[in-house]
Amino acid sequence: MNGSPAKEPLLSSKEDELGCLKKTSLLISSARWIIKGSILIIFIAWATFIFLYPLEAVSDWSRKWSNVTAGSLFGHTGSTFLLFGVPILIIAFLAIAYLIISGEEEFPEFKKKVSKIPRFSLWTFPVLVDGPFGVVSAAEMIGILLFSLYIIWAVSVFTMRNYDLLSWFESQGFPSKDKLALMLELTGLRFGFIGQMCLAFLFLPVARGSVLLRYIHIPFEHATRYHVWLGHLTMLLFTLHGLFYVVGWKMQGRLAEEIRQWRNIGISNFPGVISLLAGLLMWVTSLPGVRRWNFELFFYTHQLYVVFVVFLAMHVGDFLFSMAAAGIFLFMLDRFLRFCQSRRTVDILSATCFPCGTVELVLSKPANLQYNALGWVFLQVRDLSWLQWHPFSVSSSPLDGKHHLAVLIKVLGGWTNKLKEHILSISKDGPDKQQRLQPQSRISASVEGPYGHESPYHLTYENLILVAGGIGISPFLAILSDVLHHIKEGKPCLPKNILIVWAVKKSDELPLLQTVDMESICPFFSEALNLEVQTYVTRESEPPLEEGQIYEPPNFCTFRHSNKSGMSVLVGTGNIIWPGMYIIVSAIGLAVLVGLLNVFYINPFHITCWWYKGLLLVACMIASVLLFGGLVIVLWHLWDRQTSVEEQTKDAGKIGSVQQNGHATHKNVGQEKYVSSILYGQRPDFGEIFGSISESWGSVDIGVIVCGPSTLQTSVARECRTKNLKRRKNEPIFHFNSHSFDL
Repeated sequence: MNGSPAKEPLLSSKEDELGCLKKTSLLISSARWIIKGSILIIFIAWATFIFLYPLEAVSDWSRKWSNVTAGSLFGHTGSTFLLFGVPILIIAFLAIAYLIISGEEEFPEFKKKVSKIPRFSLWTFPVLVDGPFGVVSAAEMIGILLFSLYIIWAVSVFTMRNYDLLSWFESQGFPSKDKLALMLELTGLRFGFIGQMCLAFLFLPVARGSVLLRYIHIPFEHATRYHVWLGHLTMLLFTLHGLFYVVGWKMQGRLAEEIRQWRNIGISNFPGVISLLAGLLMWVTSLPGVRRWNFELFFYTHQLYVVFVVFLAMHVGDFLFSMAAAGIFLFMLDRFLRFCQSRRTVDILSATCFPCGTVELVLSKPANLQYNALGWVFLQVRDLSWLQWHPFSVSSSPLDGKHHLAVLIKVLGGWTNKLKEHILSISKDGPDKQQRLQPQSRISASVEGPYGHESPYHLTYENLILVAGGIGISPFLAILSDVLHHIKEGKPCLPKNILIVWAVKKSDELPLLQTVDMESICPFFSEALNLEVQTYVTRESEPPLEEGQIYEPPNFCTFRHSNKSGMSVLVGTGNIIWPGMYIIVSAIGLAVLVGLLNVFYINPFHITCWWYKGLLLVACMIASVLLFGGLVIVLWHLWDRQTSVEEQTKDAGKIGSVQQNGHATHKNVGQEKYVSSILYGQRPDFGEIFGSISESWGSVDIGVIVCGPSTLQTSVARECRTKNLKRRKNEPIFHFNSHSFDL
């Protein structure tokens, strides 16, 4: 009798808890859909307005709106910014809310992959595989077509409006020469406006920790190509803008006078000339041939973007500059955050120099710094250079250890050679022996990142084909380790079949696979995972070593640090609360500063100078980032310090034991433990490989991830496209994904 009443409350409690969880999940799902719908509506309305703006009716309405609201606190500038810039900021705010809510669910993407019927995806279906754009997916092709359509539409509409003005010129009795010159100037004006609209998008893809990129699941390394495309288009339009004006002024005999013109009211030409020259220098040095010839010339010249933006604001004035200001402002926020993160020096816990000319660095990081296995970091070693930053793919899984992160670096150029020599030079023994560093020896680096995909999409495919060329195996070591850890710990993980296709030049690169000790991570992985590794040694016709002989051991170096300094958490990826506060507070700060400037300076002193007001707007943008954003960063840093102290107390002694981890253990075991087959003197035949997979895996979705040179990406993308286009009902769909960083 006493036992029965005791059980009822327990059952009731469990049912209530289950019901509460279902209600919470439903609320979260509903909130996500509401936010996504709101973002879609705002974006479509904003894009439609920009698309229709060339029409005289829409541009007239915009001018009337600006005149009606000119008496408000923010004046003409605020009115223009409200139409062209505020929608981007609102979308960013909603994206922050979406990411925060999505964080309540662990990997919500897994719900999208439960279907047993393979489906095509616009983002992973390669449409173009050759040409100036590289490998282009169906979704990217739609974007290219829409931008092209906008350019053609805008030029056509503006040309028709120019011809209408030509009739007015004729009715006023303008000489033919003056009519042609004025038409050229009007055409230049139209190209300038279209370029301004492209500029509104130009800086968005290069904000590495952008919440917009995180929301649409486009990692920074992919978004850089959109910046490249937009950069070429924007500079082409601005060049035509300047060229038409120059020809028109030359025809009228006032070229020198107009170029030197610096008006207080209206467009100032000389700042525009400076801005255009800075843009042209960046454009020319970013061309593929010049970039390959001298990358440092490209990199340092690209810092002229500061000159380009500041003088552009002075050229067009505040209210015209505000059309593109939102995207530039978000980039400024990201750039300042990266600057703050990179001020901290990060301890390198260990380094391994492989005989094949590859260096593995293990970096110290705090436990609360999140990343995933397809992440990137930018490294600067001040002992080598104070200016050079280099991107490297993460080669470790976040589950390898909370307090470290590893990267593999191929020794190819001057900087990487210096890095290897620097590591070996501070060792006691020669480079041919196991390295044991002096007690005072240490190497530190500055780090930006990690950046990458918002979620580990490699875990959302039941079937994976990982294609690597040379050092391109690095991210796949991270994926392999990540999958094994998820299997061992029972975490969400879909991969059941993994095929690794690895092409290397020489067999001395094969020991890189030993950086993942699969059996120590998950002894029973073969029961849950069907793993196959096909290695192609392209420049050796036969094994260079006799049977039973082992490879030369790597040089393993452990660094001793009296007070270990980990990476800063001041990064726009991983955590969303602090980056979200940083963006929102800075945006509010911008509105406050512009409002105060109008109330206490511009309006009382009747400031009407266009170029000066443009400069003041840029100053307000910078000040809001430094003051308001800086305040959030200080609070963020203090929170980080407090959290780090608590973590160090909780996990005392774990940071230094990196070499005990399964990822960083280097054993001289035979490569056959990890490699199913090694083929010498051959290159992978992807037609044969994909055909064999189609027969054995059947009608499923297969995620294909490629990391390697552009020729390898092209070959794999072409085969994915061919197989998908010729697909039969019982054959798989190949989803092409690229993991490469190529500026």
